[in-house]
Amino acid sequence: MAPLQTYADTKMFIGSKAPDKLTITSADFAGASWLEVKGLATPGAVGDTQAITEQEVVSESRMLKAKGIRNAGTMENQFVPMPLDPGQIALQAAIDDDCNAYEFKVEYGASCSPESTVTIENGADADITWASHGLEAGQPVIFSTTGELPTGLTAGTVYYVIASGLTTDTFKVSATKGGSAITTSSAGTGTHTADAPPVGKTRLFYALAHNANNPGGGASAAFLLNTSLAITTNIITI
Repeated sequence: MAPLQTYADTKMFIGSKAPDKLTITSADFAGASWLEVKGLATPGAVGDTQAITEQEVVSESRMLKAKGIRNAGTMENQFVPMPLDPGQIALQAAIDDDCNAYEFKVEYGASCSPESTVTIENGADADITWASHGLEAGQPVIFSTTGELPTGLTAGTVYYVIASGLTTDTFKVSATKGGSAITTSSAGTGTHTADAPPVGKTRLFYALAHNANNPGGGASAAFLLNTSLAITTNIITI
């Protein structure tokens, strides 16, 4: 049985202005530059609903039904106001932008995400060395670097650990779950870091940021900031 999980340590991040599209994949976030919006008190609900079209016909005793369009809805969030936080400043700028959607990432239980500096082999089916990494086949991995990653890998792109070559201290990654191992063709420069978010607990999407109001309350109520994210795309889960 899977362990019970909570929303503790959930983090929200804002990226750049998003292109005008309705359907996205994780590849659309390759190289994304994320800024944490700090002070997240309550993350809102997120996920698709789907319209159902109904029609009566006199020749049948049951309603005819068909699935309609999908709607990822609006994520209603509460923050502790931090006017000098760069992430909240960026979120407010997105709210003030009447034209553009923005990239967003939500990491549920972000502090449970293992992270380490790694070495990356230069060559076919490149091995990545991370001592006692504890990763499993199918687990997502995202790389960052202080310099340049080896050719074949892109910072911010989601890769997946594969079963082939998986040992206590090394692993290989593919561009898709169960895919072929990535081949690198240069050594890269700088210090490379791998982040392995818990499976299924990261959400990526584009959204229109709107609303910025204080809910009010009694003398002992926390002073909070309400904001809304009208999600304009499908939601990627990694």
